[in-house]
Amino acid sequence: MAVTPFITPAAEGGGAPAAPPPQWLSEEERAAWLSILRVMAKLPSALDAQLERDAGLNYFEYIVLAMLSEQPDRILQMSVLAAVTNASLSRLSHVAKRLETRGLMRREPDPRDGRRTNAVLTQAGLDTVVRTAPGHVAAVRALVIGALSPGQLRQLRGANERILARIDPDAVTKPPTG
Repeated sequence: MAVTPFITPAAEGGGAPAAPPPQWLSEEERAAWLSILRVMAKLPSALDAQLERDAGLNYFEYIVLAMLSEQPDRILQMSVLAAVTNASLSRLSHVAKRLETRGLMRREPDPRDGRRTNAVLTQAGLDTVVRTAPGHVAAVRALVIGALSPGQLRQLRGANERILARIDPDAVTKPPTG
Protein backbone atom coordinates (compact mmCIF):
# COMPACT_ATOMS: atom_id res chain seq x y z
CA MET A 1 0.00 0.00 0.00
CA ALA A 2 1.31 3.46 -0.91
CA VAL A 3 2.00 5.94 1.85
CA THR A 4 0.41 9.38 1.50
CA PRO A 5 1.17 12.41 3.66
CA PHE A 6 -2.55 12.94 4.21
CA ILE A 7 -3.70 9.62 5.65
CA THR A 8 -0.65 7.61 6.77
CA PRO A 9 1.54 8.64 9.69
CA ALA A 10 5.19 9.28 8.85
CA ALA A 11 7.78 6.84 10.17
CA GLU A 12 8.49 7.34 13.84
CA GLY A 13 11.90 8.81 14.58
CA GLY A 14 13.73 8.53 17.85
CA GLY A 15 14.62 11.20 20.34
CA ALA A 16 12.02 13.84 19.51
CA PRO A 17 9.61 14.82 22.28
CA ALA A 18 6.27 13.14 21.95
CA ALA A 19 3.76 15.34 20.19
CA PRO A 20 0.07 14.64 20.05
CA PRO A 21 -0.56 12.30 17.16
CA PRO A 22 -1.87 14.03 14.05
CA GLN A 23 -5.49 13.53 13.15
CA TRP A 24 -4.99 11.94 9.74
CA LEU A 25 -7.55 12.36 7.00
CA SER A 26 -9.97 9.55 6.32
CA GLU A 27 -10.15 8.24 2.75
CA GLU A 28 -13.28 10.36 2.17
CA GLU A 29 -11.68 13.50 3.65
CA ARG A 30 -8.53 12.92 1.59
CA ALA A 31 -10.60 12.54 -1.58
CA ALA A 32 -12.49 15.77 -0.82
CA TRP A 33 -9.27 17.66 -0.05
CA LEU A 34 -7.53 16.44 -3.22
CA SER A 35 -10.62 17.36 -5.22
CA ILE A 36 -10.40 20.94 -3.88
CA LEU A 37 -6.68 21.05 -4.75
CA ARG A 38 -7.40 19.88 -8.30
CA VAL A 39 -10.06 22.57 -8.80
CA MET A 40 -7.70 25.22 -7.35
CA ALA A 41 -5.01 24.08 -9.78
CA LYS A 42 -7.09 23.75 -12.96
CA LEU A 43 -9.80 26.42 -12.78
CA PRO A 44 -7.51 29.49 -12.85
CA SER A 45 -5.67 28.24 -15.94
CA ALA A 46 -8.96 27.47 -17.71
CA LEU A 47 -10.20 31.01 -16.96
CA ASP A 48 -6.82 32.46 -17.95
CA ALA A 49 -7.03 30.73 -21.33
CA GLN A 50 -10.50 32.14 -22.06
CA LEU A 51 -9.56 35.67 -21.00
CA GLU A 52 -6.27 35.62 -22.92
CA ARG A 53 -8.05 34.39 -26.04
CA ASP A 54 -10.93 36.87 -25.79
CA ALA A 55 -9.25 39.97 -24.37
CA GLY A 56 -5.49 39.52 -24.12
CA LEU A 57 -5.79 39.63 -20.33
CA ASN A 58 -4.85 37.13 -17.69
CA TYR A 59 -7.31 36.24 -14.93
CA PHE A 60 -5.67 38.53 -12.36
CA GLU A 61 -5.67 41.51 -14.73
CA TYR A 62 -9.36 40.93 -15.49
CA ILE A 63 -10.26 40.65 -11.79
CA VAL A 64 -8.46 43.94 -11.07
CA LEU A 65 -10.44 45.66 -13.82
CA ALA A 66 -13.70 43.95 -12.82
CA MET A 67 -13.36 44.96 -9.15
CA LEU A 68 -12.81 48.57 -10.21
CA SER A 69 -15.76 48.42 -12.63
CA GLU A 70 -18.11 47.41 -9.82
CA GLN A 71 -17.40 50.59 -7.85
CA PRO A 72 -19.78 53.51 -8.49
CA ASP A 73 -16.84 55.86 -9.06
CA ARG A 74 -14.59 53.10 -10.56
CA ILE A 75 -11.94 53.87 -7.91
CA LEU A 76 -10.39 51.81 -5.11
CA GLN A 77 -7.36 52.45 -2.94
CA MET A 78 -4.53 50.21 -4.08
CA SER A 79 -4.32 48.62 -0.61
CA VAL A 80 -8.04 47.74 -0.71
CA LEU A 81 -7.73 46.42 -4.27
CA ALA A 82 -4.74 44.29 -3.20
CA ALA A 83 -6.73 42.83 -0.31
CA VAL A 84 -9.82 42.14 -2.43
CA THR A 85 -7.76 40.41 -5.13
CA ASN A 86 -5.60 38.60 -2.54
CA ALA A 87 -2.42 40.10 -3.99
CA SER A 88 0.61 41.74 -2.48
CA LEU A 89 0.95 45.45 -3.15
CA SER A 90 4.07 44.62 -5.14
CA ARG A 91 2.23 42.18 -7.43
CA LEU A 92 -0.67 44.59 -7.83
CA SER A 93 1.74 47.42 -8.64
CA HIS A 94 3.34 45.37 -11.44
CA VAL A 95 -0.07 44.52 -12.89
CA ALA A 96 -1.24 48.14 -12.52
CA LYS A 97 1.80 49.26 -14.50
CA ARG A 98 0.93 46.84 -17.34
CA LEU A 99 -2.73 47.95 -17.30
CA GLU A 100 -1.68 51.63 -17.26
CA THR A 101 0.56 51.03 -20.29
CA ARG A 102 -2.49 49.67 -22.10
CA GLY A 103 -4.59 52.66 -21.00
CA LEU A 104 -6.99 50.50 -18.98
CA MET A 105 -6.39 52.09 -15.58
CA ARG A 106 -4.35 54.78 -13.92
CA ARG A 107 -2.98 55.43 -10.45
CA GLU A 108 -3.32 58.74 -8.68
CA PRO A 109 -2.89 60.09 -5.14
CA ASP A 110 -5.93 59.68 -2.92
CA PRO A 111 -7.31 63.23 -2.46
CA ARG A 112 -8.45 62.34 1.09
CA ASP A 113 -5.06 60.94 2.09
CA GLY A 114 -2.08 61.86 -0.08
CA ARG A 115 -0.05 59.00 1.42
CA ARG A 116 -2.31 56.51 -0.33
CA THR A 117 -2.75 55.72 -4.00
CA ASN A 118 -5.99 55.08 -5.81
CA ALA A 119 -6.48 52.77 -8.76
CA VAL A 120 -8.85 54.35 -11.27
CA LEU A 121 -10.51 52.45 -14.11
CA THR A 122 -10.34 54.41 -17.37
CA GLN A 123 -13.10 54.46 -19.96
CA ALA A 124 -10.99 52.11 -22.09
CA GLY A 125 -10.74 49.79 -19.08
CA LEU A 126 -14.49 49.88 -18.55
CA ASP A 127 -15.04 49.22 -22.26
CA THR A 128 -12.70 46.22 -21.99
CA VAL A 129 -14.61 44.81 -19.02
CA VAL A 130 -17.97 45.34 -20.75
CA ARG A 131 -16.68 43.65 -23.91
CA THR A 132 -14.99 40.78 -22.02
CA ALA A 133 -17.60 40.04 -19.33
CA PRO A 134 -20.03 38.05 -21.51
CA GLY A 135 -17.34 35.56 -22.54
CA HIS A 136 -16.03 35.33 -18.99
CA VAL A 137 -19.51 34.71 -17.59
CA ALA A 138 -20.07 32.06 -20.27
CA ALA A 139 -16.83 30.34 -19.22
CA VAL A 140 -17.78 30.50 -15.53
CA ARG A 141 -21.20 29.08 -16.40
CA ALA A 142 -19.71 26.31 -18.56
CA LEU A 143 -16.97 25.34 -16.10
CA VAL A 144 -18.68 25.77 -12.72
CA ILE A 145 -22.29 26.94 -12.56
CA GLY A 146 -23.59 24.57 -15.25
CA ALA A 147 -21.96 21.59 -13.54
CA LEU A 148 -24.13 22.06 -10.44
CA SER A 149 -27.81 21.96 -9.64
CA PRO A 150 -29.26 25.00 -7.85
CA GLY A 151 -29.17 23.04 -4.59
CA GLN A 152 -25.54 22.03 -5.12
CA LEU A 153 -24.68 25.63 -5.92
CA ARG A 154 -26.24 26.76 -2.62
CA GLN A 155 -24.30 24.03 -0.80
CA LEU A 156 -21.05 25.04 -2.51
CA ARG A 157 -21.58 28.66 -1.51
CA GLY A 158 -22.40 27.66 2.05
CA ALA A 159 -19.31 25.46 2.28
CA ASN A 160 -17.13 28.21 0.81
CA GLU A 161 -18.55 30.77 3.26
CA ARG A 162 -17.72 28.46 6.21
CA ILE A 163 -14.16 27.99 4.90
CA LEU A 164 -13.79 31.74 4.29
CA ALA A 165 -14.90 32.44 7.87
CA ARG A 166 -11.78 30.53 8.96
CA ILE A 167 -9.23 31.73 6.39
CA ASP A 168 -10.54 35.30 5.92
CA PRO A 169 -12.38 36.06 9.18
CA ASP A 170 -12.21 39.82 8.61
CA ALA A 171 -13.59 39.37 5.05
CA VAL A 172 -10.75 41.44 3.55
CA THR A 173 -11.22 39.65 0.23
CA LYS A 174 -14.92 40.57 0.10
CA PRO A 175 -15.33 43.24 -2.57
CA PRO A 176 -16.55 46.59 -1.23
CA THR A 177 -19.96 47.71 -2.34
CA GLY A 178 -20.75 51.24 -3.49
